[in-house]
Amino acid sequence: MERHDIDAELSTSGARELLDSTSAAHLAYVGDDGTPRVIPVGFFWTGEELVVSTATTAPKVAALSARPEVALAIDAGNTPGGARSLSVRGRATVEIIDGVVPEYLAAARRTMDADAAAQFEQNVRRMYDQMARIAITPTWVRFYDFGAGRMPRFLRELAAQSQMTADDWAD
Repeated sequence: MERHDIDAELSTSGARELLDSTSAAHLAYVGDDGTPRVIPVGFFWTGEELVVSTATTAPKVAALSARPEVALAIDAGNTPGGARSLSVRGRATVEIIDGVVPEYLAAARRTMDADAAAQFEQNVRRMYDQMARIAITPTWVRFYDFGAGRMPRFLRELAAQSQMTADDWAD
């Protein structure tokens, strides 16, 4: 997928809404033993990278350092009008930083009031001398909005063959 195609997909209103309104995703990667993993993670979208932060000792740190290819799914689930999801494939880079990853705190602030965020930051700064900053650069992106008929091509073709409309998916 070309960069301009990635940017166009990420600039859709639905994709922007998912990137800005939630800080939870599912990260898929290959573990050190060669088997796949899918784990829930918090993330922060910088406008260019999806940043996941974790302890330096987390198993994903070593695994992603060895095999950086990942997939990430951000879902809104079944909302009025149908399911929406952002699917991302990319390459992860891992950097160990002193202190707390700034995007980790920024992601937390989106889900907390000011007092709770301040208490969270104080606790996090006491807990972490170092953190792993995992930056995922998208190499392929697709935004799906089933209620609006924005779905994988094979499903669009199947729906067209059966004469289903986007409204049928939204029910």
